[in-house]
Amino acid sequence: MLTWTTYGTWLQGDERGWVKNGIILPPDKELYATNRKRLQKQPVKLSESQKRLVEETIICESQRIEQQIYAITVCSNHIHIVAKVSSQSISQVVHRYKRASTYSLQQKGFNGRVWGKGHDKRYCFTEEDLNKKIGYVLRHNKKSF
Repeated sequence: MLTWTTYGTWLQGDERGWVKNGIILPPDKELYATNRKRLQKQPVKLSESQKRLVEETIICESQRIEQQIYAITVCSNHIHIVAKVSSQSISQVVHRYKRASTYSLQQKGFNGRVWGKGHDKRYCFTEEDLNKKIGYVLRHNKKSF
């Protein structure tokens, strides 16, 4: 399962908790305030039409690289994807998805940075793990493949 956020919407120290190196960490008000001050522009929240465009773009890109997506949800401030392992590294796949969706948004007039740095990945070692991750994503959205 892959997750990444839009620029500035889920900073280190966030009250909802935050992830670093795959570990969920507790809120830290001082760290959050410092990171908030460092933002160079306003946080990005995707509109409904932008969310649809990003989803369509990622699905098209997944077909290009022959990666099966089991479930996807594009929220205003983050993305969750449950996908089968690709021949490319996870970092390469996320980079492709971010780059392709940024390009699509720019073609529709979006200016500036869309995505935050990095991504989170969670592996599914059993069918039960896979089904739990798919269920989690589907609770955010109704899309599955």
